[in-house]
Amino acid sequence: MTEDSLLAAVPRKAQGRLLAEPVHVIQNSLLAAVPRKEQRRLLAGLEEVTLTFGDVLYEPGDKIHHVYFPVTSLISLLVLADGHLALEVGLIGRDGMVGIPLILGHERSPVRALVQGSGPALRMTAAHLLREFRLSAPLRRELYRYTHALMAQISQTAACNRFHVVERRLARWLLMTHDRVQSDQFRMTHEFLGHMLGVRRVGVTRAAQALQKSGLISYSRGAIAILDRKGLESAACECYKVVGELR
Repeated sequence: MTEDSLLAAVPRKAQGRLLAEPVHVIQNSLLAAVPRKEQRRLLAGLEEVTLTFGDVLYEPGDKIHHVYFPVTSLISLLVLADGHLALEVGLIGRDGMVGIPLILGHERSPVRALVQGSGPALRMTAAHLLREFRLSAPLRRELYRYTHALMAQISQTAACNRFHVVERRLARWLLMTHDRVQSDQFRMTHEFLGHMLGVRRVGVTRAAQALQKSGLISYSRGAIAILDRKGLESAACECYKVVGELR
């Protein structure tokens, strides 16, 4: 199985495809940090799936039946208010795992896990993860380390959403997305960004226009391209560096 096959589309309702080679495991940096011997044992419980933009993996209160290790897909963790208003508090890509509450002793999700970037991921049942978590000290270490980084990201994002202007927050969010999808281009509408940043659509439009006028990004019909990475880093609030240092 080649890398190209990992990126091939899988029907949304199809069962995952079992992995045959450990090379696919290392495309997720959390799994890549586990020793090769442990990776080979993890293969028995990992399957390849393709996540599609807009899919909901969990709603608040849902039982976590599977965990996901993104490869090039991207998942937002959203908190809900009044049953429908959503605000992003966490962003998970190839750096981590979706389903962290399981290792903390909770089988239900406290947030909505929404796919905001289509692409492949590696999926494992909750039962298999917990079994490997008990057996593998290296896996426990990496999951605890990632949990700490994710908690720091959630805390910093809450402060960022409260104190920083939309333009700087948007720059921070675009950089975090760029880091996780490893592509200069990705799909995102102003309406969706408004939900991510907790602002009205007009606020996102103005912020995106300012970044585009500065030559940092281009935006057209829901497609965003990063043109000047270093310039975008200068435009972002310090929250981006704070979170990055803990990854």
